[in-house]
Amino acid sequence: MANSGKESLKSAVALAYGQADAAPRVVAKGRGFLAEQIIARARESGVYVHQSRDLVALLLQVDLDQHIPPQLYLAVAELLAWLYRLENGQPAAASPTLTLPPDAAGRE
Repeated sequence: MANSGKESLKSAVALAYGQADAAPRVVAKGRGFLAEQIIARARESGVYVHQSRDLVALLLQVDLDQHIPPQLYLAVAELLAWLYRLENGQPAAASPTLTLPPDAAGRE
């Protein structure tokens, strides 16, 4: 049985992080068709797509072109560190363990 409403829609958030940035920025976000397009474009560009319902739910609350809030620094840093190890052929777990803020626990 399919869920109706927003919960059944796929969601996606794209982050960018450059040397001049104080923190990663939300550069794209959306649900449904837009989320599918964000994911497809990332994959076409060779960008890793990580699935974390909890992290995406929190990142969807951040306005476009805004830096992520300090509460998400640790989770995003863990994801970026895991990706770095993966891309450089270093040993990495099959999936990263992300430390989310306490109020996000249990959503995923």
